[in-house]
Amino acid sequence: MADRPYVLVSCAMSIDGYIDDATEERLLLSNDADFDRVDQVRAGCDAILVGANTIRRDNPRLLVRSPARRRSEALPVKVTLTTQGDLDPAAAFFATGAVPKFVYCASPAVQKARERLAGVATVLDGGDPVDLSGVLADLAARGVRRLLVEGGSGVHTGFLTAGLADELHLVVAPFFVGDRRAPRFVGDGKFPWHAGRRATLLQAEQIDDVVLLRYALSDRCPG
Repeated sequence: MADRPYVLVSCAMSIDGYIDDATEERLLLSNDADFDRVDQVRAGCDAILVGANTIRRDNPRLLVRSPARRRSEALPVKVTLTTQGDLDPAAAFFATGAVPKFVYCASPAVQKARERLAGVATVLDGGDPVDLSGVLADLAARGVRRLLVEGGSGVHTGFLTAGLADELHLVVAPFFVGDRRAPRFVGDGKFPWHAGRRATLLQAEQIDDVVLLRYALSDRCPG
């Protein structure tokens, strides 16, 4: 589809499929070598998207960390999705990085979000509920050709069940979380890939003590 960006979904999870534990402290699933790989992937994208829960829970900066990559690449803009519009304007997502920040908000909360985030982000009406296809079309119109989706669980589930992902980078950490209170990679849903339609595995690579699995999810993926 030419009317939307190329969508790359990226996630690190435990052996049993969790992307965090149930504590307030962020769980580090990856390692330095893989963080550098992700940094390179970020530098090659026009935008990075996370959900509002990820901003509240992890307070991510979503920056390209390498100075060399920051000098040689156009920095990706930041994108988030919210239903309630209750985001903290002092969160690192808004307070770091001299790049545009776009907030796609459910229609009933747009005015509240615009008042809260005035001066730190552009708040856009994403529909009710937020329509991912519409978000992608709007990003494409703004020049975003390649979008990196970094979570969390609800966002991953939304993009994957809607068939709006072209590629998946899934990193598996060498341990278990074992706590059903913790968030998983995806929630329940009807996914386009199942026992009768398998995703195409393009790459399996050991990166120190984690494993990267790279899947093609559409015919747009170059392989």
